Amino acid sequence: MSSEDEPQSIKALYAAAESARAALEGHPDPRSPAFAAALAATLAQYTTCRDQIAGVSLFSPNETVEDVATSSLPYLLLDLRLAEVVQRTPYVDPPQRKLVVRRARAAYESFLALADSYNLVAGRYAKLLERYRDDPAAFALVVATTSGGDMAARRDAKIAAFKAEKELKQKLALLRGDPRYLENGGDEDVVRQAHLAAVELGVHAALAGLESLNREMEMLAMAPERPPVGGQDAHGANDANSRARDAEDDSSWRLDTPLRRSGLGQGGPLLSDKGKPLQPFTLVGGRSDVRAGVFRSGHNLPTMSIDEYLEEERRRGNILSGGTDPKKPEVDEDDMEAVDRATYKAREWDDFKDENRRGAGNTMNMG
Repeated sequence: MSSEDEPQSIKALYAAAESARAALEGHPDPRSPAFAAALAATLAQYTTCRDQIAGVSLFSPNETVEDVATSSLPYLLLDLRLAEVVQRTPYVDPPQRKLVVRRARAAYESFLALADSYNLVAGRYAKLLERYRDDPAAFALVVATTSGGDMAARRDAKIAAFKAEKELKQKLALLRGDPRYLENGGDEDVVRQAHLAAVELGVHAALAGLESLNREMEMLAMAPERPPVGGQDAHGANDANSRARDAEDDSSWRLDTPLRRSGLGQGGPLLSDKGKPLQPFTLVGGRSDVRAGVFRSGHNLPTMSIDEYLEEERRRGNILSGGTDPKKPEVDEDDMEAVDRATYKAREWDDFKDENRRGAGNTMNMG
């Protein structure tokens, strides 16, 4: 369809939505009510613009990209921009974030379907899109394997994706920096090439975004869901309530927080009428014990002497005794027979040592 049939309001509305999206990127507090209101207004502008485009059949499945007017090419990116804005939607809990991810996924898919209908998804991106359509939930830029080179393949794929994105951005910047793009409304050929380059960069970003959404869904599936607060459904909680609840749980990393969050340790009786404990408690001494321990040393003092400790260890059997040669009995010098036996025994031992060289029987170790 020619550009004369395009309502003028579409161009103004799309430009306003793009300006609002740029303002969102520089917003100082993405969790403030002002940001949520600005984001909702931006989404409404994009939605209205998309409805008007569909109402005038600006894009038709019976056309080729050559049949699309140059002024209409930027609107091919509308669903991509919508997905980027949807992903910035504030959320309270994992179920709300899952809804945001599904909306963003639908917008990415709508953009890729429109670009593919005009044969603007080509080369490696066409293969990636085909793989995504085969299994959207398991889609990744690199097919996961069980081999040891999986991590290396992922790293190489990330490097290749970064280089491809850099080249596409450089190409787009080069076209938009061409004087023919700027002077007198721009040369139509250069402007058209710039718009098509933006679509190509958008295809790259959309496929990378779909992979990122799959990774996020995996983490959200493992995240516990928050219970409703005060009988109100967590999905219906507004941003102010969520910030108040986050302020109450800002110290959730503390070890004693589970007791506080579970309603325990907040006063009330310790024991029931039947003596059953109603909440955890710690037994402490009296005031005199606390007063006596004020000026005590910082370390534990000994409670027994060394002799008492050794005696207790000996009683427990932790001290070994014995293990040495028995004491030789002393010879009574008045008993002449005993003295003679000891003398003869010593002489025999001396004769034996004289006849047998030391180490003569050592046949194993000749050293």
